[in-house]
Amino acid sequence: MAASDALDLLAINTVRTLAMDAVQAAESGHPGTPMALAPLTYALFTRHVRHAPSNPRWQDRDRFVLSAGHASMLLYGTLFMSGYELTLHDLKQFRQWNSKTPGHPEVGHTPGVETTTGPLGQGIANAVGLALAERTLAAAFNMPDHKIIDHYTWFIAGDGCLMEGISHEAASFAGHQKLGKLIGFFDNNGISIDGRTDLTCSDDAARRFESYGWQVLHVADVNDLAAIDRAVAEAKADTQRPTLVITTSVIGYGSPNRAGSSKAHGEPLGKDEIALTKKALGWANMEPFVVPDDAVAHWRAQVAANGEAAQKEWMQRFMAFTKANPDAAKELGRRWHGDLPANWGSHLPTFDATNGSVASRAASGVVINALAPHIPELIGGSADLAGSNLTMVKGAAACSAEHPEGRNIFFGIREHAMGAILNGMALHGGFIPYGGTFLVFADYMRPAIRLAALMKQHVIYVFTHDSIGLGEDGPTHQPIEHISALRVIPNVLVLRPADASEVVEAWRVALEHKTGPVALVLSRQKLPFIDRTSRSAAVHLARGAYVLGNTLDGTTPKAIILATGSEVSIALAAQQLLADDGVATRVVSAPSLELFARQDRKWRDAVLPSGIPRVAIEAGHPMSWYRWVGDRGTVIGIEMFGASAPAPRLYAEYGITAERICEAVKGLVG
Repeated sequence: MAASDALDLLAINTVRTLAMDAVQAAESGHPGTPMALAPLTYALFTRHVRHAPSNPRWQDRDRFVLSAGHASMLLYGTLFMSGYELTLHDLKQFRQWNSKTPGHPEVGHTPGVETTTGPLGQGIANAVGLALAERTLAAAFNMPDHKIIDHYTWFIAGDGCLMEGISHEAASFAGHQKLGKLIGFFDNNGISIDGRTDLTCSDDAARRFESYGWQVLHVADVNDLAAIDRAVAEAKADTQRPTLVITTSVIGYGSPNRAGSSKAHGEPLGKDEIALTKKALGWANMEPFVVPDDAVAHWRAQVAANGEAAQKEWMQRFMAFTKANPDAAKELGRRWHGDLPANWGSHLPTFDATNGSVASRAASGVVINALAPHIPELIGGSADLAGSNLTMVKGAAACSAEHPEGRNIFFGIREHAMGAILNGMALHGGFIPYGGTFLVFADYMRPAIRLAALMKQHVIYVFTHDSIGLGEDGPTHQPIEHISALRVIPNVLVLRPADASEVVEAWRVALEHKTGPVALVLSRQKLPFIDRTSRSAAVHLARGAYVLGNTLDGTTPKAIILATGSEVSIALAAQQLLADDGVATRVVSAPSLELFARQDRKWRDAVLPSGIPRVAIEAGHPMSWYRWVGDRGTVIGIEMFGASAPAPRLYAEYGITAERICEAVKGLVG
């Protein structure tokens, strides 16, 4: 064995032993896949993935996604050996409180981690979004003499990732889009937690991905570094197809009694088996967490010669680009930093009595098209519902291989993948991505929404057809529990505007909100324009809830009516009926309970004074409202599925009416 080959093996075995030791110390985790795939990440991170540990956020770095996030020690060991800001102590703290090495990779938590993975298959779709963002940004900023956006996206997936339906959706989309700079490795070890994978599936992954338009390659033994090199070269040579490299490995490689078994998957090997494994690997020191100096030096020298050198060369090219194209460089910098264009808000449309009585989805479409020419990073589309969600940018091309600059993304009927692709685009940087579907289908993309919230990514969801108000399509399409379900996800901001004017402000808030995803919940049916001039009420949507109007001036309200979306106009109608009966009330529009909860007590008390009974109304499940109505209040909502009928009949049948509000108020005030 040549000296370099011996050092290669020593470096690879260092990752293997670190994985065994960390899982053993934590008394939980997944050692088998890191032990199997250490040769793959060694080859990728030292020879092929362009990355710079000294600058983990370098804009033109390659992106690497470990979709099989349970194998996190593979990534942590690889990042440590590469020279990222990760210490041996951090590895010893694997899965412990406040450590840099949590059980599954978390972006923003560990230097070098590009996305949060764990729910299987999400990482594949994130990688598709990263690759799509790279191509679209390159189309916007690359010049004939200055190619400054030019990087690859890599992922490693396991059999569980490919079993999950999201992988089918994302892979089909990627093949159709011809994302030739997306390269994935499928760890074909034949083992899942329950045993051999043939217990659960017998599909042909190669034929499946070929049918999606991918190039499919094979590495018969993951320990063959030269074969990995050849596969990467072949993958890069095909610029029109994404590539899947099916890589055969042995889970728990080196373990005399666990290798190739499900016992190597998700539990510590045990001290005795670790000792036997280290002996089988030719490891000299049986102590835990041993890192040979020459293994680290060998690994990091290759990273410096490849990734670090590439980063320095790119900086020189970027300086030349800046000198030749100062305006473009400034614009790119703005987008990288996530700053909105100057004076962008001046382009927001205004609505009045002549044009404002429209469905909130229609008002949203007007806003998108008013802002799109002035916010070029705003990009998105719909899951085959563009004509219903009204998410199209008029006059813009469809995003495709032929038109990489296109801003209208046709995701197809792939809600789950759409959500995760949007996450990838947001993670890449340079974009504010949005995606539309019916609110009821938020269920199909909920795991991706949850991860967007966990990662605090700036993603906007355009959820239309927000209630039984969609009418005749019936209960399969009528959301009941969905608004409440979104509200309980931490970091998700839910906005349900009452009319066109609130839609404008909802988009303002959505574009400025950078600490998590935003759900715009919009109606299918027309909503009356609310004349706030006569009510002396501004649109304080950014405060979450605000007073829309009081009746019987000079009289303290006997009750407060809270509502969102289409029910605000119903609340106003009830207020008038009550005023005719001499009952003074206040109507509060509450488009965002999350924003209202964040306001100071002075604002909340001014909007909802204590001691006054409250009635909340929303055409959805009432659970979100009990906090706000208190012991003396009541909630008018829906706790059953809808039905197929015209919207007015449904509202009447389900008691979402002004008359019902009047009854509730009178029942409270006597």
